[in-house]
Amino acid sequence: MLRTVTAIAALFIAAEGIAAGGGADLEPADIEPGNIASLQRGARNYMNYCSGCHSAQYVRFNTIGKDLELSEEELIDNLMFNAEKTFDTIRAAMPAGDAARWFGQAPPDMSLMARAKGADYIFNFLKSFYLDPDSPTGVDNTVLAGTSMPHVLWELQGYQAAVFEEHHDGDVTTLVFQHFEPVTEGSLDSEDYDEFVRDTVNFLAYIAEPIRSDRRKIGTWVIMYLIVFFVIAVMLKKQIWKDVK
Repeated sequence: MLRTVTAIAALFIAAEGIAAGGGADLEPADIEPGNIASLQRGARNYMNYCSGCHSAQYVRFNTIGKDLELSEEELIDNLMFNAEKTFDTIRAAMPAGDAARWFGQAPPDMSLMARAKGADYIFNFLKSFYLDPDSPTGVDNTVLAGTSMPHVLWELQGYQAAVFEEHHDGDVTTLVFQHFEPVTEGSLDSEDYDEFVRDTVNFLAYIAEPIRSDRRKIGTWVIMYLIVFFVIAVMLKKQIWKDVK
């Protein structure tokens, strides 16, 4: 029975790890899902820099306002740039057809992106644009090579160059990324830019699963119930089988 309780607890932990995503060679995003101030800043960042191209059709403004502790007035004044009702979802300002024609494909909806790719992946992706004269947008990305997304945060981060090293294996030559070198400065230093991206990713992780905090609370109560039930079951077993030798 104890092994069963331990296994169930391990499954909860594993589920959280899967949702967090990421990999061994990705810098941890270190987001704080319970940090309301961070989520509010992330919502601001998303609406200002992402919602022009990316929709989030599975989350409603009134849900965001409630969870992020925003009044209806604050919600309307600060986030609802392209919506009329608080129960509307986040719609991209750019028509999908135009986006597909300009960038080769329509920008994906961001509602579930953090669950699909992981917070660490998005965090590193937004930090890894580099100048590439051969790219139609003028930039490429070390996390997603050949991305059709332009570097929309270039004014904040500035532009950087990627330094690659050639590795030879017989007749095959591959380029292995080494590091970035700054080319132009942005309005934010590297530490502030990391915080900007971290807040944005925190918000994306939130909209991917708005009930995450409730789920974690319920999970805690379930584990507590199982532990109490285990103790009671052991006591009952001892009581029932005490005369059996």
